[in-house]
Amino acid sequence: MFRGVDITGLKVKVLDMMEATDIEEYQEFLKVYQVDESMPGSCRTARITNGERGLKRKMSALRTFYAYYYKRQMISTNPTLLVDMPKLHDKAIIRLDDDEVAALLDYIEHGGDDLQGQKKMYYEKTRIRDLTIVTLLLGTGIRVSELVGLDVQDIDFRNNGIRVVRKGGSEMVVYFGDEVERQLKAYLEYRKGITPLAGHENALFYSTQRRRMGVQAVENMVKKYAKKVTTTKKITPHKLRSTYGTALYRETGDIYLVADVLGHKDVNTTKKHYAAMDDSRRRRAAKAVHLRED
Repeated sequence: MFRGVDITGLKVKVLDMMEATDIEEYQEFLKVYQVDESMPGSCRTARITNGERGLKRKMSALRTFYAYYYKRQMISTNPTLLVDMPKLHDKAIIRLDDDEVAALLDYIEHGGDDLQGQKKMYYEKTRIRDLTIVTLLLGTGIRVSELVGLDVQDIDFRNNGIRVVRKGGSEMVVYFGDEVERQLKAYLEYRKGITPLAGHENALFYSTQRRRMGVQAVENMVKKYAKKVTTTKKITPHKLRSTYGTALYRETGDIYLVADVLGHKDVNTTKKHYAAMDDSRRRRAAKAVHLRED
């Protein structure tokens, strides 16, 4: 009906022509559709997909759009209220098991035995740095953005803490254990042999180009090593953060401590991620109580 019509010529009243079925069809369309990326002298189309979050965001915008005109009595119907909003399903948290953590660290430390040539040389050049990065991520739960922003002056071995800049710019000291301490000290000895480029002197971790490492480089490095340990889990630096959070909660049972250390502003975020662990703990508690002797 409106094909070829200039949108600037449409009146608000056309919104009253839409029915709930039209909104539902639009929602289905949003899941997969084509857009024209035509440029002068060429014509290309791109395939666009929307997951649960994308669908919910777009449908929320449409509902708000309708609500604005309906509230001001500029339209008489609001079909978006008759359409169910897309539901968000919680995804299972992917984390490394204890044996996978040990295997990952062992592979980074000794995995170059089967390499040859340039790959062998690159492995030897980056082995200590990579092992330190993964050890730090697994031993503190800091974000990869926080890790690449670390300066060498941020390390305090007197209290075994590192100063990180959290989301929003706030600073916090995150503490580490003996394993992280040993690996950091080993890396700092190795780091003395690196001459950084101008402007990168304070960076804790350097790329092979002697610049401060970036987020993408760390992500690629973690994925490369993780593929050698597990083929069924897609491991990223964030999954190493989840692994740390799981271990900390398992050892302490203190969800507020976990939220604080991970830098979650809302403890409900932490509870949502570790609710499954709470459930398993409750199951074990139920079996621990015996009403009558067997």
